[in-house]
Amino acid sequence: MSKIQDAIRRLQQDTGDAGAAPKKDASAETQTIATLKVSTLDIGSEDFTQPVGPIVEVDFDLLRDAGLLAPTHQQKHVADQYRLIKRPLLDNISGKSAHRSPDANLIMVASAFPGDGKTFNCINLALSMATERDKRILLVDADVAKPHISNLFGVEKQAGLIDLITDGDLQIADVVLPTNVPGLQLLPAGKRDEHATELLASKRMAAITEKLSNSYREGVVVFDSPPLLLTSESRVLASRMGQIVLVVGSGSTPEHAVLEAIESLDPEKALSVVLNRSTKGFGGSMYGSYGYGTANV
Repeated sequence: MSKIQDAIRRLQQDTGDAGAAPKKDASAETQTIATLKVSTLDIGSEDFTQPVGPIVEVDFDLLRDAGLLAPTHQQKHVADQYRLIKRPLLDNISGKSAHRSPDANLIMVASAFPGDGKTFNCINLALSMATERDKRILLVDADVAKPHISNLFGVEKQAGLIDLITDGDLQIADVVLPTNVPGLQLLPAGKRDEHATELLASKRMAAITEKLSNSYREGVVVFDSPPLLLTSESRVLASRMGQIVLVVGSGSTPEHAVLEAIESLDPEKALSVVLNRSTKGFGGSMYGSYGYGTANV
C-alpha cells in the first residue's frame, strides 16, 4: 500500500487542472444534454444488445457546455488520456493481462466523495470505449439516489435499473436505450426506491449483472455508481463487478478517504485509479502499480 500512499500524498499538493472537467460541473445536475426520439420499442426482443428504441439523441455541444466533455482546446489531449486509461481495462477483458475474471467486462466507476469527477470520467470513458471497433458499450446509471446521467441524457422518466429489479415481467431489452453514438447504449436508473441497497444486493440484481456480462462478451458494461463513502449501495454494487475504476480528485480528495474507499473494496477485484484534474502522474509516470493497472489523468 505504501506506493499508492506516497502517490496520494503527492497528488494532494498538485492543484493543476489539465485534462480535468471544466469548472461548470455544478450545472451538470440540471442541464439536459439529450432528448428522446420516439420510435417503436420491441418489448419481446431478447437481443437487448441491439436495442430498437426509443433513441437517445446526444447533443455534444450541450454536453460540453454542461462540463461533461473537455473544451475544444483540450479535446485532443483529453482524448489521448482516455485512450491510455481504457487500454488496461480492455486488456483485462480480453485476457491480455495477468488479471483473470469472468466479469471483467463489468466496470464500475466510483469515487470516495461527490465532486471528484466521477460522472465526467464515467461518460468520457464510455464514449472513448465506444470508438473501439466491434465493441458495444452499455452505460448504466447505477447512482440510483442521484441519477445524474439519467437527468443529463433526458431519460430520468424512463424505466431503468430499479424497475428491472422490482418488476419481474420486465426484460433487459425493455429498458436498454440505443443512442445516436455508434456502439453506445444506455440503461437509465429508473424509479427511486428507498430500499435501493437491498435491491442491488438481491438475487434478481445478481441475475441481471450475470446476463449483462454474458451478453456483452465482445463489449463493456460501464456503471456509474454512488460515492463509496456516502452510501451502502456502491459497496453492494462493487461486489457484482469485475473491475473498479476509482476517481481521485487531485488536491481535493483527502488521503484517508482514498485509502478508506480502497479498503472497502474486495482486494481480489481489478482496481484502477484515475487521478482527475492533475498535471502530474503518480510517481512522475502515467501508470502506477496498485492492483491491476493504475491510470491517472
